[in-house]
Amino acid sequence: MSPSETALILARAQFAFTISFHFIFPAFSIGLASYLAVLEGLWLWTGRQAFLDLFRYWVKIFAIAFAMGVVSGIVMSYQFGTNWSVFSDKAGPVIGPLMAYEVLTAFFLEAGFLGVMLFGTNKVGKGLHFVATLMVATGTLISATWIISVNSWMQTPGGWAMNAQGQFVPADWWAIVFNASFPYRLVHTVIAAYLTTALVVGGVSAWHIIKRHDTPQVRIAFSMAMWMATLVAPIQLLAGDQHGLNTLEHQPIKVLAMEGDFEPSPNGAPLVLFGIPSNADGRVNYKIEIPKAGSLILKHDPNAPLKGLKDYPRDQWPPVVIVFWSFRVMVGLGMLMIALGAFSLVQRLRGKLYDRGLLHRFALVMGPAGFVAVIAGWVTTEVGRQPWVIYGLLRTADAVSPIATPGVTGSLIAFVIVYFSVYAAGTLYLLRLMAKPPHDNESDPSEGPIRSAGITPAPAKLGGEA
Repeated sequence: MSPSETALILARAQFAFTISFHFIFPAFSIGLASYLAVLEGLWLWTGRQAFLDLFRYWVKIFAIAFAMGVVSGIVMSYQFGTNWSVFSDKAGPVIGPLMAYEVLTAFFLEAGFLGVMLFGTNKVGKGLHFVATLMVATGTLISATWIISVNSWMQTPGGWAMNAQGQFVPADWWAIVFNASFPYRLVHTVIAAYLTTALVVGGVSAWHIIKRHDTPQVRIAFSMAMWMATLVAPIQLLAGDQHGLNTLEHQPIKVLAMEGDFEPSPNGAPLVLFGIPSNADGRVNYKIEIPKAGSLILKHDPNAPLKGLKDYPRDQWPPVVIVFWSFRVMVGLGMLMIALGAFSLVQRLRGKLYDRGLLHRFALVMGPAGFVAVIAGWVTTEVGRQPWVIYGLLRTADAVSPIATPGVTGSLIAFVIVYFSVYAAGTLYLLRLMAKPPHDNESDPSEGPIRSAGITPAPAKLGGEA
């Protein structure tokens, strides 16, 4: 392997490492912000103290997760200039404004109202405080919208032209922002964030029920989380199906890698359940498959013909084994989410939702499943796009900075050490907060662990998830 190839792999590994850490926190804070808005709205509507107690309990956790998401996003963004300067130069006229729109909308909306939400409970009226919470929740969704638009444009570029300097420049902003895959990716990502939050809330509540700390607040939180799993997990399955059909249309090689379809199937493709894909061999070894089920899923017709990876040049194949297995991790966890929701519905109808037993152990184990699923989905999306950084237009190898291997190696090692120390400490602190059950008359956030964690009422210093 040449030094330039080694530097490319290390640069990709560094970006993958930092964005994996970063993605965990927005996936949680997007859903949690909306959950907080629902809790405060229910408190204002019903007057029940339990909803206010839950709001105060989870807003402390939101503050820490939000802060870690902001910091990790800022660090990650510097890599565009250090490791991916060629990409920044060529795609900057398109990517730059989209990122700026995220700052001008989500950044200021979140920063402007975050301080009121965290520290204004006893300083502003109930209505204004609820508006602040809604604005923070809206800001996280707007932030997700712009970031997904950027990534979707890299997956399905549209509305661009090439100038004399070889740069991608905007020709139609509507076609850039609302590109072919954008709506499918946005829906799939936001639902994933909501499910991630629901599983965390459900897992924490299940832990306290198992430990016989099942206060009224714990029971309410567990019930709400299980309703989310029951109703939204099947919707995510449908959203994923539509997203898959869109990807098959615009990025067929990625879908074929996900399915492990090396050979063309003129009379209906099988569904490869398990196996060991090999780019070198051009096949899936030791595979277990269901005849024609692949065409049934991808074409909704068991006899529909389907191309194989061998219909495309080998230099356009992604690393199939990674895409194949990351996709199965995501889908497998999605099916377990549906199973958890169905199980909780059965127990609810039997009047045994809060009876300690298998359901609560299942919910506890599934607590971190949303994070694993979103990372697996990101790996499927990004590795499946390879060897392109802008699909079909700019190869990843042509987008990297002219950097030396020792420089990338040193910065990667530094990132690993710092991230594992700093974010491990932050995660442990979050777990400490979650280890205590919500209780009656939960303290105001400004008097609790937010201040002790070093977060002071200066929201202008915080921004949206980059």
